[in-house]
Amino acid sequence: MAEITILCPTGHLGFTPLEPASFRAGCALKPDFIIADSGSCDIGPYPLGADGQASPAAWQRHDVEIMLVEARRLGVPMIIGSVSDTGTDRGVRQFAQMVRDIAAEHGLAPFRMATIFAELTREEVIGRMGAGTVVQGLDGRPDADAALIGRTDRIVAVMGAEPIAAALKAGAEVVIAGRASDCALFAAPLLNAGMSPATAYYAGKLMECASFCCEPFMGKESILGRISEDDIKVTAMHPGQRCTPASLASHAMYERRDPFREYVASGYVDMSDVRYEQWDEKTARATGARFVPSAQPMVKLEGAGKVGERRLAIVGIRDPYTIENIDKAMAWARARLTERFGAPESAGWTVYYHVYGRDGVMGALEPSPPLRPHELGIVVETVCQDAKRAEEICALAARNLFYARLAEVKGTAGAAALMSDEILVGKPGYEWTLNHVMPVRDAAELFRTEMSVVDGSAKKAA
Repeated sequence: MAEITILCPTGHLGFTPLEPASFRAGCALKPDFIIADSGSCDIGPYPLGADGQASPAAWQRHDVEIMLVEARRLGVPMIIGSVSDTGTDRGVRQFAQMVRDIAAEHGLAPFRMATIFAELTREEVIGRMGAGTVVQGLDGRPDADAALIGRTDRIVAVMGAEPIAAALKAGAEVVIAGRASDCALFAAPLLNAGMSPATAYYAGKLMECASFCCEPFMGKESILGRISEDDIKVTAMHPGQRCTPASLASHAMYERRDPFREYVASGYVDMSDVRYEQWDEKTARATGARFVPSAQPMVKLEGAGKVGERRLAIVGIRDPYTIENIDKAMAWARARLTERFGAPESAGWTVYYHVYGRDGVMGALEPSPPLRPHELGIVVETVCQDAKRAEEICALAARNLFYARLAEVKGTAGAAALMSDEILVGKPGYEWTLNHVMPVRDAAELFRTEMSVVDGSAKKAA
């Protein structure tokens, strides 16, 4: 079981372009694998539900091209997971075609490509439920029922390392994977090398977001991992960054409800006794992770469904009295909307007032809203099934702030200012319907792999 080296150039391929200089510095060290994640839930439910993407195709191609050309030059496997932001079948096909086009453009010699699909139909999930499978809700959500699945437009299963490891064993030199656990992308080749799940998945947890595990903060810079059993060393490739015990430990807690546990389909990594130490000036080392296998493999499902059409308006408020009474003004405006359009819960519309300058980012979770902000920016957001009705409701929701009837107000001007007296068209509104886990017999059974040969040299010669 030799040391495996992995180069990771970005934590979200295509979201913004990766930085080529630090990536090529990593390639100069001849890594064994080049791996990157390309998806996230951070972008919200719209891209999954609408089967779209949040990252521009040009930026995705920029990253894939740099990675693919270097991987083939070095003769090492390249793995990309959760492709095109959400890991749907459309995204897998899009990235596979991108790989073929780039290979032809650069005249790359033949290589084997695995495409791994992770999308499930509503009928598949309902069928399993009908056979007795319980799709369990996470974070306080109720278990899924047929009604919930019925209002879900698109579903992806989140794969662990098993399908990716199998593709590599079958000879894949490029792996294009649908929705996947971030750490699983890195764990797959390590498991194939004979390392324990603890080492494999924990190395993935540390490396999944590239230079986010380094200091000072820089995005889209490359890192190099040198991994052997219970010995993970991560090195910053940018000359101005370094990995430290603090930067590695903080990233281990990143995006975790429990800072000491990283869940995958087959169990979880226990990080409570991990030890971090400085190895050299730019490298930190981690040891001591444990893996707790699940008695029953559980695959996470993500699903999104359309709620309605969205319209937006922007209102500015600087009048001190209106600011002091902004909650009363919004309540008055909502009451007028209900009088005209009916109660939201029965009439099928929703209005959100996002109050920037007070709690526009965190809402009710804001720990210390300012007592007397001098200016507020209010984004009015309306969701309704009917687009024309959504626009009308949004217009009245914004203008009602201008006309809000508050005690002691004597004048007619200055209460609110409309940035522009127009209603902005937003993308349709989607909600996360599925944040659930589903028991399976085998951690790989929901995922479908296709193998093909990509021959760029033949196309270029033609």
